[in-house]
Amino acid sequence: MIRLGVPDLISNSYFPAIAAVDLGFFKAEGLDAEVQLVFPVPRTMAELREGKLDFVAGAAHATLGSFPEWRGAKLLGALAQRMYWFLVLRADLKADRGDLSSVNGLRIGAAPGPDAGLRRLLLDSGVDPERNGVQIGPIPGASDRGASFGVSAAQALEAGSLDGFWANGMGAEVAVRRGVGTVVLDVRRGDGPSLAQHYTFPALITTDQRIRDEPETAAAALRAIVRTQHALRDDPDRATEVGRRLFPPMEADLIADLIRRDLPYYDPHISHESVAALNRFTASMKLASGEAAYDDVVATQFGHIWDE
Repeated sequence: MIRLGVPDLISNSYFPAIAAVDLGFFKAEGLDAEVQLVFPVPRTMAELREGKLDFVAGAAHATLGSFPEWRGAKLLGALAQRMYWFLVLRADLKADRGDLSSVNGLRIGAAPGPDAGLRRLLLDSGVDPERNGVQIGPIPGASDRGASFGVSAAQALEAGSLDGFWANGMGAEVAVRRGVGTVVLDVRRGDGPSLAQHYTFPALITTDQRIRDEPETAAAALRAIVRTQHALRDDPDRATEVGRRLFPPMEADLIADLIRRDLPYYDPHISHESVAALNRFTASMKLASGEAAYDDVVATQFGHIWDE
């Protein structure tokens, strides 16, 4: 059994990987696979390193937490392009879209791993979290067994436990539809500093050992992801099939709309420019000591699958 780890399940962030298992694309490649929710992403990566997981669908930069300087793991392909989290604040604050001064003095929930993207974004926007009293920390309930981070974030906002959160599109959509949150930044689509779009991206990740010892399995897993991206582009409503099997009713009804929005970013290619931007981000956050070569980050021997 192939174990595919994800740090969030009820979400659009890693949906191509979740759907690849649920819709049978892994099975079509000869792989029996299951999705395992392992939160937060540093723990997901640690379990990949320990051999408890075979693949991870997660934020590309988070790989470095368990594989320093990219020693021992590589990116097989992108699940989608660009950084994919939203900044949402309490609706009663009436924050304007793009106004980052509105975060001063607030409590912002963010998961370990994604929080680095928020901190860098604020600094690149001239907002020093420490100097401006921005408290960035965990979201209540997000670490509970089986919890979804984005949905937990929306619930915490509604309960008044937080003033805002940095989370996936599902969490943002739930908060907006319930009338408790306002989207201040949608970075993937151009809000905030332009560099922020390219700090990181969701990727399929595996170990160098698997690539060396079972290259056919790594190729099959990547091929399953690419074919799922194509299938969702051809018929986004297939996302609802997955949602109804795996998500609560409200989130199941929302997922196809979120996937339609994300379709322009469903491209498995990892460009040299993306790796250069990833290097700059990880160096700035002291996640890596220097600039890694493209071949140290990406399993280039499988790049031809991106075009299949």
